[in-house]
Amino acid sequence: MTLLSQLGDAIGPSNVLTGNDAAAYGKDWTGAYTSTPLAVLRPANTSQVAAILKIANETKTPVVPASGRTSLTGATLAQDALMLSVERLNDISDINVAGRTATVGAGVILSNLHDAVDAHDLIFPLTLGARGSAMIGGLLSTNAGGSNVVRYGSTRGLCLGLEVVMADGRIMNLMSALHKDNSGLDLRNLVIGAEGTLGIITAAVLKLRPKPQAYATAMVAVPSLSDALALLHKLQDETGGGVEAFEYMPRSYIDKHMQLFPDISAPFDDSYDVNIMIEVAATQAKDAKPNSDGSLPVVSALEDTLGAMLEAGTVLDAVIAQNEAQRRDIWKRREDAGEVAFFGGVFVNTDVAVPLDKVAAFEQALTPRIKAIDPDASEIIVAHLGDGNIHHTSYISRNDPAVMDALVEAVEDVVQELGGSFSAEHGIGVSKLETMKRRKDPVALDAMRAIKAALDPNNILNPGKVIPGI
Repeated sequence: MTLLSQLGDAIGPSNVLTGNDAAAYGKDWTGAYTSTPLAVLRPANTSQVAAILKIANETKTPVVPASGRTSLTGATLAQDALMLSVERLNDISDINVAGRTATVGAGVILSNLHDAVDAHDLIFPLTLGARGSAMIGGLLSTNAGGSNVVRYGSTRGLCLGLEVVMADGRIMNLMSALHKDNSGLDLRNLVIGAEGTLGIITAAVLKLRPKPQAYATAMVAVPSLSDALALLHKLQDETGGGVEAFEYMPRSYIDKHMQLFPDISAPFDDSYDVNIMIEVAATQAKDAKPNSDGSLPVVSALEDTLGAMLEAGTVLDAVIAQNEAQRRDIWKRREDAGEVAFFGGVFVNTDVAVPLDKVAAFEQALTPRIKAIDPDASEIIVAHLGDGNIHHTSYISRNDPAVMDALVEAVEDVVQELGGSFSAEHGIGVSKLETMKRRKDPVALDAMRAIKAALDPNNILNPGKVIPGI
């Protein structure tokens, strides 16, 4: 039998896509990474995933897992490989209200999970701009972050259990809802963030949190990033850690957003260099029950804090959402960041993390180095300021690979000098392989290669991604 006929017998011929039927799967959201998969496979359950990997391992055929294909790093590039789409593994099989967990398939779309748990007054607190297409398997495989990391942590911290199909087709059952389990090596967290290079995630047990009863959301202008950090700490202290989002959008980002979306109004009447989006969530009834004048205590507390800082001069301007529509408008400005970054000619996009108090130092150190490489370059930043994650985009004057490489290395240099990481939440894929070679500790790389070789000796699982030299 041919390879494709074997696969057709395993999962049904209609779920082995080739030619025009597979063409749409050969590109990701960015459009920068295109490939022609040998075939696209759409298994319906874990047993079918296991059957696929058993066949692939025996024939030494590469397999690239794919979810919503919203990666920014080329992680689903699948030239002449089998692309395994988890889109049909989309069951939300259990929502345990008492235990505050959800058991879901890897193909569940993030926004669908949000809607499902909302009916129980719970949330799955991961949120990002691609929530309408990103799937749980991909979010786990890249250890996605998003805008609420400051309160809830990244995806790794929101996962209790996993089901994983290994390279040889065996199914590893780690589907525990335990919050404590010291029974040997932490294989769950080894697989999370591995981008499908060690096994294919098919299901997960995820943590849920109580749904906030009210929000206070605002755009705030401050004189400097040090003032922004002081505001963050003050709000965290006064709300008992209730800050859910603390997002930095400098003047350059606001200007470009308004250029791209001219129908959206400016955040303030005046323009400022440092603009912060803040959201504080109230989970206690006392903070969400309307006052006699109809105001919400959580909103009033934010108003009082910002008012005092306005008088002190550490806040320059503030606009607080008065209803849900205004709240969504504020969020949209931040969630449009992908479109903003990818609009405007030839660019170099990076995703880095530095200590919270080093974001200003990152900006100050990087700009002159960019100008030294390309005097006509421009740049924008948008940052999850609450956790030190910076998305930096350089727009360069010419499509020159040497200039692009030099800019990437300039970012790497500054990040390393500040004790940061060259990859915060987007993963490695193929775009950061050279950076991994240059910047990752060589002993750590050797350990990664040894683990990969032990779990996937035929190197069939997403080969050429994440780990250099494999």
